[in-house]
Amino acid sequence: MQAWSEAQNVPTDLDQGILHLFGDPYGSLTSSLGMELTHEGPLGVGLVNRCKRFALYIVDGVVKIVRVAENENDPAGDDFPDVTLADSMLAAIQALEKGSSEEL
Repeated sequence: MQAWSEAQNVPTDLDQGILHLFGDPYGSLTSSLGMELTHEGPLGVGLVNRCKRFALYIVDGVVKIVRVAENENDPAGDDFPDVTLADSMLAAIQALEKGSSEEL
């Protein structure tokens, strides 16, 4: 994760910046969040212990927005990640802050 952080110009020092990248090598967080990819398609080709493609907006330890990129034909969210991308998340955050959405 450090190499990826550096390649993306994300601070690796937790005292800097507002964005930090963390790994989940044992899937503990993935499991706790209920974001394990359990669809038979990816599992059938050997993709075990994979995480769903998701994005969270968390304020003071409270999850305000949860977005998961998955559908029946794309369980991993690889083909249609749109709902988890920055533009979509920023729009959802703005809507939440304006009070026009009560999304979780």
